[in-house]
Amino acid sequence: MSFETDLLIDRRRLKRHLFFWRAAAVIAVAACALLLFKSELPFGGRAHLARLTVAGLITENRKLTKAVQDLARDDAVRGLIVYVDSPGGSVAGGESLHQAIAQVAARKPVVTVMGGTAASAGYMVAVPAARIFARASTLTGSIGVLLQTGEVSGLLDRIGITAEAITSGPLKNQPSLTHPTSPEGRAVLQALVMDMYDQFVGMVAAGRHMPPEQVRALADGRAYTGRQALGLGLVDAIGGEAEARAWLAAEKAIPESLPVEDVEPDGLVQRALAGAFSPFLDGAMKSLLSQGLRLDGAWSVWQPAASND
Repeated sequence: MSFETDLLIDRRRLKRHLFFWRAAAVIAVAACALLLFKSELPFGGRAHLARLTVAGLITENRKLTKAVQDLARDDAVRGLIVYVDSPGGSVAGGESLHQAIAQVAARKPVVTVMGGTAASAGYMVAVPAARIFARASTLTGSIGVLLQTGEVSGLLDRIGITAEAITSGPLKNQPSLTHPTSPEGRAVLQALVMDMYDQFVGMVAAGRHMPPEQVRALADGRAYTGRQALGLGLVDAIGGEAEARAWLAAEKAIPESLPVEDVEPDGLVQRALAGAFSPFLDGAMKSLLSQGLRLDGAWSVWQPAASND
C-alpha cells in the first residue's frame, strides 16, 4: 500500500474521530440547554403552593405581574402565599400587583404573610388575600399617597441664576423645581393625590370587607404594629408562614405537606444580578425617599421621618 493511501486512510479515520466528538459535544450542549430551559419553567406541572415574595421598594414590573396572573390559570397551583416585606413604592406598581393578586384570589386561596414591614403600597398588595398574617411587631398600614417635589428658587436667586419655563398652560410646570407651586397648581395636585387615595381606600375596603368610612378613619397615613392592626381589623391573625399553612390546611383543604414553589419570572442571569445589586438599589432608593428628594409620579410609601409630623 502506497504512502498516499495510508495518509488518506488516516485522514478519514481522524475525520470520523473528530465527527464523533463534535457530535457528542453538540448533544451535551443541547442536553444542558434543555435542562436549563426546564429549570426556567415555573413549576414543572406538579401540584404545589406558589409563594410570591414582595420585598423592597415596589415599582411596576410587567414580568412579575404577568407571572402572578398566570398563576390563576395554572391548574397545578393550588393556592398562593404572598410574603410582603416592603415599605411601599409607586402607586401604579402597587395597583398592578394588587390587581394581579386579586385575579388569583378570585379563583384560588390566597394568604398574605407580613414580614418586618408591609406598609403603604406594601399593604395595598396584601389586601386581596382571604387571610392576612402579621408579626406582632410588623409595621403595616400607612394607608395614603404622597407626591413630593423640591423647590430651589431661593438658592438660585442667591447665586444669580434665573430659570424660565415656556409652557402651553399655567399648570404645565406644576410642580416645578425652580418656581414655587401656585395656589391653582397646589389645588390640582392635591386633587390628584386625593383621587389616588380614594382608590387605595376602595381597595382596602373591598379586601377587608369594611365600609369605606371605617377605612378612612384608619387611613391618615400612620403606621400600626401588627398587634394594633389586628385590633383594628387590618390583619386577621398574628403569625408567619407556618400559621398560614395551618390555616390553608384547616380551611381550604390544602395539605401542609404540599410543596411550595417561589414565583420567579426572571431568568437565572437576571435573578443572579438582582440578588447582587438589590441591596444597593434598595438602600439608595430608601435614602432618597428619607431625604425628601423629588420623585417622579405618586408614591405610597412609609416614611419614618414624615410620620413624626
